[in-house]
Amino acid sequence: MVRESLLNAENAVLREVVRAGDYWLKEIKKGQTFRILDLEGNQAADTLFYNADDPSERYSATDTVREQRNLYLTVGSQLRSNLNNVMLEIVADTCGRHDTIGGACATESNTVRYSLEKRCMHACRDSWMLALAEHEHLGISKRDITHNINFFMNVPVTRDGGLTFADGISAPGKYVELRACMNVIVLISNCPQLNNPCNAYNPTPIEVLVWN
Repeated sequence: MVRESLLNAENAVLREVVRAGDYWLKEIKKGQTFRILDLEGNQAADTLFYNADDPSERYSATDTVREQRNLYLTVGSQLRSNLNNVMLEIVADTCGRHDTIGGACATESNTVRYSLEKRCMHACRDSWMLALAEHEHLGISKRDITHNINFFMNVPVTRDGGLTFADGISAPGKYVELRACMNVIVLISNCPQLNNPCNAYNPTPIEVLVWN
């Protein structure tokens, strides 16, 4: 479902560009809205969510998919935690569909999916682990890296139940916007993946905007 936002970028309280391969880590307060903007198109933003008041509660793809009865995320999707609480809701979306079952790239998966030579290539899990190592005060470690959302990523399900990584369906200027239903820690890895067409083999920057 496509729905444009009514929010004006000029009124955002925070605007930050995230380079390809970098991470973005911030707390979004309950009631705030934030936007992930695909600046050049077909970029994937692999994102983790935690309850800022108790990080042991975090985003759950299982609970989210079960409750909405849909594999893909778009306007109206409520992102649920492992305690089945609503963490965020997608309130605007000009892309139309986002993946939450394809997982995130890692050095190990690069090796299995592509070749041994790809093992040393940077991956989203590396970005997340770096972020957590540089923010130890949050009390989140690599063991807390679980389900994620791949905003803008196209992962079709095949007829026999498999997954494929296909060309992205986003474009320059497309965005997804979420309203926080609790205080949440948002950790984005702006995907550095060079081995599949999720970002046209060309990782590019994104921008994150926040409104009160």
